[in-house]
Amino acid sequence: MTAELASTPAESDCTTDILRERGQREVFCGLTGIVWLHRKIQDAFFLIVGSRTCAHLMQSAAGVMIFAEPRFATAVIEDRDLAGMADANEELDRVAGQVLARRPDIKTLFLVGSCPSEVIKLDLSRAAERLGKTHPHVRVLNYSGSGIETTFTEGEDFCLEAIVPELPESSTDNRSLMVVGALADVVEDQFVRLFDALGIGPVHFLPARNSEDLPPVGPGTRYLLAQPFLGKTAAALEGRGATRISAPFPFGAEGTESWLRAAADTFGVDADHFESVIAAPRARAKKALEHYRDALSGKRIFFFPDSQLEIPLARMLHTELGMELLEVGSPYIHRSHLDCELPQLPASTQLSEGQHVDTQLDRCRAARPDLTVCGLGLANPLEAEGLSTKWAIELVFTPIHGFEQAGDLAELFARPLRRRDVLRVS
Repeated sequence: MTAELASTPAESDCTTDILRERGQREVFCGLTGIVWLHRKIQDAFFLIVGSRTCAHLMQSAAGVMIFAEPRFATAVIEDRDLAGMADANEELDRVAGQVLARRPDIKTLFLVGSCPSEVIKLDLSRAAERLGKTHPHVRVLNYSGSGIETTFTEGEDFCLEAIVPELPESSTDNRSLMVVGALADVVEDQFVRLFDALGIGPVHFLPARNSEDLPPVGPGTRYLLAQPFLGKTAAALEGRGATRISAPFPFGAEGTESWLRAAADTFGVDADHFESVIAAPRARAKKALEHYRDALSGKRIFFFPDSQLEIPLARMLHTELGMELLEVGSPYIHRSHLDCELPQLPASTQLSEGQHVDTQLDRCRAARPDLTVCGLGLANPLEAEGLSTKWAIELVFTPIHGFEQAGDLAELFARPLRRRDVLRVS
């Protein structure tokens, strides 16, 4: 075990100490980000350069039936490739050619690195450049989803980072807004309507639904993060001249209001007009949350590190639903991106960054929380020990952003407690 305590930087105004741990982790690799990215970017194809294990992981994570034809696949690295008996680049070119011939509708091909492709030192950036010349009608990009380099949601961060150099230069210095982070289409549509009603625009989303609709970027670009795990993408955007709008993340009624208000203040929206636009959806969100307050208020919750959503979700559960935060673990804590979240956590909260799964399990068992948020690999053993759990993966795959989804988000946490109570009665 290696662990150390360090005070959170003064910029966060949070007095809680962070427990930094390094050891065994229980978390999916970044390949799983393809599950939601291939649904979001509707004309892109994700070709994983990996092993049969990678293929089985994606098949299981996506729940793809054998007769389905999703826009992702695995170029399987065989024993001959690993042994150097075959030219891996020739094999990759052949498989990519087959994919593009079969799917002429594809406009962007992502070559996604994995642990096996890294082991044989396959240069996917050079392969992407080569394939782009061979198939000039398709944009070919590459990024890493390897478990050596990425955790669960970081696959999206690496993917969007790869897109940023392709964004066109803004033709004007006039301000525009870019919302960064993959959102369900229904959530994106809701935000579009709100921004339009507020008079904020033009508004672009990264990633866009079609890979050819790339948002322009330049010194006039102001961007709002919709997800807290996009550190590399944010840095790449700022390298292109964009400026981040500091805001909480849009979870719950208060989080969504503050997120929208940050954009409204940046674009000079009148306070009375802002209030008139958000009043009705905010009221609906608060009413939906109130339905779950009795079930969640006072309940003690423990977060294992998984998606980097943990801190914004903990803030929402504490401030809007009255839950008690025991430990909030996150694979990484990007302090500047969480500058509006950390001050809202109570000082009694134990923050942890990274993971040493055995020691964290010991702390969880000792605390006996009412609800534990963790990965699939830990849920069943903890349930067998009498602890109620929530699968962290559901919080990524389910639309939870914005006013209209506030009740659905609360329901995800209330459901396992309700199930526990029913089983006890039975």
